Amino acid sequence: MGLVGILLALGFLIALAYRGWSVLLLAPLAALIAAAAAREPLLAHWTQTFMGGATKFLAEFFPLFLLGALFGKLMDDSGSVSAIANLMTDRLGPRRAMLAVVLAGAIVTYGGVSLFVAFFVLAPMAQSLFQAADIPRRLMPAAIVLGTSTFTMSALPGTPAIQNAIPMPFFGTTPFAAPGLGSIASLIMLAFGLWWLQRAEAAARARGERYRATEDVADKAAKDDFVRERAIAAREFDPAEIHRGRHGKNMPPAVCAVLPLVIVISVNLLMSLVILPRLDLSYLSQERWGPTSLASVGGIWSVATALTAAILTVVALNWSRLPSLRESMDAGANASVLPAVGVASLVGFGAVVADMPAFAVVRDWVLSIGGGPLVSLAVAINVLAALTGSASGGMTIALDVLGQTYMRLASEANIDPALLHRVATISAGTLDSLPHNGAVVSLLAVCGLTHRDSYGDIVMVGIVGALLGLVAVILLGSQFGSF
Repeated sequence: MGLVGILLALGFLIALAYRGWSVLLLAPLAALIAAAAAREPLLAHWTQTFMGGATKFLAEFFPLFLLGALFGKLMDDSGSVSAIANLMTDRLGPRRAMLAVVLAGAIVTYGGVSLFVAFFVLAPMAQSLFQAADIPRRLMPAAIVLGTSTFTMSALPGTPAIQNAIPMPFFGTTPFAAPGLGSIASLIMLAFGLWWLQRAEAAARARGERYRATEDVADKAAKDDFVRERAIAAREFDPAEIHRGRHGKNMPPAVCAVLPLVIVISVNLLMSLVILPRLDLSYLSQERWGPTSLASVGGIWSVATALTAAILTVVALNWSRLPSLRESMDAGANASVLPAVGVASLVGFGAVVADMPAFAVVRDWVLSIGGGPLVSLAVAINVLAALTGSASGGMTIALDVLGQTYMRLASEANIDPALLHRVATISAGTLDSLPHNGAVVSLLAVCGLTHRDSYGDIVMVGIVGALLGLVAVILLGSQFGSF
């Protein structure tokens, strides 16, 4: 009965989340369903197990949600994201519309701009370019997904995305874990995605498909409560805050727009590989700090410091272009709260499920998957990311439950934890993009399109390309180790 209860709880969570119910309500209710089916103490699991898992996640990762959302909002309100989009438009133009949209998305998200901020800037950019090039609008979401939600989220070394940060405390790694393998996976995702988009564009032209104009629906999508509820557990920015605050009237020069992104990557690199390893942090072993270690917190500190430096850079360079700094910062801070608590609720649900006696059956099945620890880790995270519709939620649940086990298995098999990190991160960014994923729903709404219009191409660039990159990393890592 316990295993049936876990399945019922998952079904309840997925079904109602897909219909737009808030995960803040669904996650604890689903946890209680699982506990009730196993005849476990309900209140104890709610206040101790569920809240224990949720608050642990917030304690580790809320600073990154806060700083990431704040940075994205300031980049948006200062006009920096729009300036980068315009730069790509001017340099590449309608003749290379697909490439322009993909590169613009990759630059801003690899530089730390929140995904939903990028959506609301890239969609109008793509609409203008696709109209000038007479490319069907239905290909816009796939081009945006390729640039924002694939290699820059999970594979490219040093990305400040929350998905790349989550494995660090579990495996004692840095944002630059397995840089060679991550770069290879990034090239595979990008090359496959561009090939598919060019193929789809050529096929559309052969059929005589053309661009069809439509009204601008981005503002409506940002205010849609259904879109908002689906989005908050998928990424780190609350869409409702997109149009709060005040935008500057003038865009900054391209250099000023790009410099904060360079700061994110360079400071992240310096902190991870140069500064923190040279500091005397032995005090972290004291009881007052946990106790903890540099391996557990160093990655989080690196990303947090990089985002803080980038925020200060944005403000310094764009002081006159931020008409209401307080409003922009308030909106950015507010935008981080619901996504962070939403993902934490999913993690709390996972903590309760993992504490059920019947979960041993699930754990044993996952660990028995052939191919070794890398394959079973990839399968576990793919399944949980698919079920929850959340890359960060699915990965955290898997690592909370099985992280220590995989570290033990990796030690026995002489597998570098950096390889576990990269496999986990890429795995989280594959099947999370199923139709119920909040980012997919939000992007389609922003573009004024439906799943029927565009989802097939999203699958190819967002799921198939990512799976190819994942397979390559597992094969190369198994053969040559981490590099």
